Amino acid sequence: MSASTSGAPLNAAAIHQQLGELAGTFDLRVLEECASTNSVLMDATPADDGRIHVVVAERQTAGRGRRGRQWQSWAGGSLTFSTLWRFMPGAPVPAGLSLVAGLAVVRALETLGVPGLQLKWPNDVLVNGHKLAGILVELLPGRGRTPAAVVGIGINLHLPAGARIPDQPAVTDLGEHLPALPDRNRLLAAVLTELHVLFDTYAAAGFPALRGAWQQRNAFADLPVRITGDGTELSGICAGVDDDGALLLRTDAGLTRILTGEVSLRAAQ
Repeated sequence: MSASTSGAPLNAAAIHQQLGELAGTFDLRVLEECASTNSVLMDATPADDGRIHVVVAERQTAGRGRRGRQWQSWAGGSLTFSTLWRFMPGAPVPAGLSLVAGLAVVRALETLGVPGLQLKWPNDVLVNGHKLAGILVELLPGRGRTPAAVVGIGINLHLPAGARIPDQPAVTDLGEHLPALPDRNRLLAAVLTELHVLFDTYAAAGFPALRGAWQQRNAFADLPVRITGDGTELSGICAGVDDDGALLLRTDAGLTRILTGEVSLRAAQ
């Protein structure tokens, strides 16, 4: 049985308190409602003041997922937020960025005791094969500007009874795996802390420094999978990811690198 919805409202002061020494690193905006937290940062990009800008909403009315899908959220039943990350010129953006964000979410949830956490390439967090969280990375356009990306994250906390998510028949929420839901302010601070640590590592050393940690949590490691998208279909054995964050598929023709984000990965039947 799912745990009840967390009643604590999102609060910037509470999040800053949970961030501790990192509090001054982040600029936080808490919104009661918006169409999409990614859109808030994409449409009116904050000035570069040296801080990491974060927008978190109690409810999104038109949240976006990968491949044009909608990310559904419910007030108090999910944690949906976006962060704006700027990287030094020459930093490895965007290769591997969604994988690093997924790893950060998993590490934060592991500290809360969530069992069975897995990563599905390129942007999903699973618990025993069921989707718990999703990530959408969008790059900010513009030549001559500091490389930057908006990273949107949605985590299911407590799905309403009978909730259905299109194209996602196997979904779960934190309430199914914890005796009590964590305070959302604490959870957000935990994810932001892990993002800060891992993105610093990523900016300095690239995805190779984090590849092993991602591979350890790969939901489809050495399993038969089917890749579909862009009018093509490939089947083979999931051989993990390479140093660029590309998916490696072992087929009869040899090892194939899957680079595009416009794919769908499912366990082969």
